[in-house]
Amino acid sequence: MAKLALNKSSMHRESKRLKSFEQFLPALDLKRKQIIGERYKARKQLADQEQAIAELRARVRDRLPMMAEEGLQLEGLVTVSGVALGDENLVGIHLPTLAEMTVDRAPYSLFARPHWVDALANLLEQMLRLQLTRRIQLRRLALLEQALQKTTQRINLFEKVLIPAARRNIRRIQIFLSDGERAGVVRAKISKDKKRRGA
Repeated sequence: MAKLALNKSSMHRESKRLKSFEQFLPALDLKRKQIIGERYKARKQLADQEQAIAELRARVRDRLPMMAEEGLQLEGLVTVSGVALGDENLVGIHLPTLAEMTVDRAPYSLFARPHWVDALANLLEQMLRLQLTRRIQLRRLALLEQALQKTTQRINLFEKVLIPAARRNIRRIQIFLSDGERAGVVRAKISKDKKRRGA
């Protein structure tokens, strides 16, 4: 760390730094509040997703108890063939969104399979969409938590380190300069007194 020069130009520089820190701090605080609000929404959406998944499982259990039947080949009935993610920019944080999801259904004979397989395929497709949306929501929440932590650290850096240090430096320079002015006045008085005695 460079040694602080105790002069007027250094005081001007420290004053400019302090002013910029104090102007930047409210913007950071606003960003933190926006992230907190978005995190709250993300947590609520995640809870809604988990509730929807639980409700869908209960619906499958109630409507299709015949799935417990042994010997049914249902693997690969519904698969995700493509996912396209979007990007949402929230105060400089890039959050993923689900833009598109493509689902493939395996071909099957309507006569060889039970009649409820169509309903099951529809429910499986819904479940895949819900689970994918839940994974994206978890990622969004993790990114928001990370951004909130970083923003809070920056706010603490400004509030607890940079602003107090700039204020201390300004005060130190002011004291040094006022001491120098006082000493100059005293020297001038002593010099004037010596001249008066000498004359």
